[in-house]
Amino acid sequence: MESSVAVIGDIDTVTGFQLGGLKEGRIVKTNQEAEKALDELIENKISVIIITEKIAEKISEYIEKRIGSDVLPMIIEIPDKSGSSERDSDPMGELIKRVIGVEMVK
Repeated sequence: MESSVAVIGDIDTVTGFQLGGLKEGRIVKTNQEAEKALDELIENKISVIIITEKIAEKISEYIEKRIGSDVLPMIIEIPDKSGSSERDSDPMGELIKRVIGVEMVK
C-alpha cells in the first residue's frame, strides 16, 4: 500500500490532486467505472477516499452497500469544478456520526 489517500473523480479533479502530490487517483466517466474504482481502493486498504459529489450521488447506494457503518475507508465528498451540489443530507455530518458515533446538531 503506497498511499492511504486516493481520489475518484473526473479528469480535472484527479489531475489537480495528482499535481498536488497525491499518487493514487482514478479517473471515471461511468457509474460502473466508479464502482470498480471504489472496489479496487477498498481492496488496496486505502483509508481515505476522496470522491466528487456528483459521482458519489450517482453511486450512493453502492457506497452504502460497500461501506455500511464501517469507519474505514473514510469517504469524503468534494465539489468538482462546477461547484457544490444541492443536497438533502449533510455528508460531513453523516461522516462525523459514522466515525465518532455522535450526531452533530446545529
